[in-house]
Amino acid sequence: MIKKQFIKFAIVGIINTGLDFIFFNFLILMTGIYKGGWLGLLNFISFSLATTNSYFLNKFWTFKKKETSSFLIFFLISLAGCIINTSIVYSITTFIPPFFDISQLLWVNIAKLLAISISMVWNFIGYKFWVFRK
Repeated sequence: MIKKQFIKFAIVGIINTGLDFIFFNFLILMTGIYKGGWLGLLNFISFSLATTNSYFLNKFWTFKKKETSSFLIFFLISLAGCIINTSIVYSITTFIPPFFDISQLLWVNIAKLLAISISMVWNFIGYKFWVFRK
């Protein structure tokens, strides 16, 4: 059962990762911001949009929770995930210069991919055992 849920969670994650990357890159290209605190804000915005979508897909499809789930608990778990995610993106893009002469935009996206990989584990555990538990 957990394996099937994790596969569904991963599919939802791929969808939300796509949304997150699209919004994040759109905001970067519109503002020209590639590092620093303002990049953290852009990341927070894109992550929050994808997380809102995640709530509904995970509630009704991954965990099939028909009754009211605590959105407050979901929000707190997601907020912690967002802090983890944003901290990683901020730290990598601000304190580590791009390797191999890659562009700043590619470097930000590499940082974002690593951040998503780490925060995804936190979110799955939190959603499974606190938000959508049976």
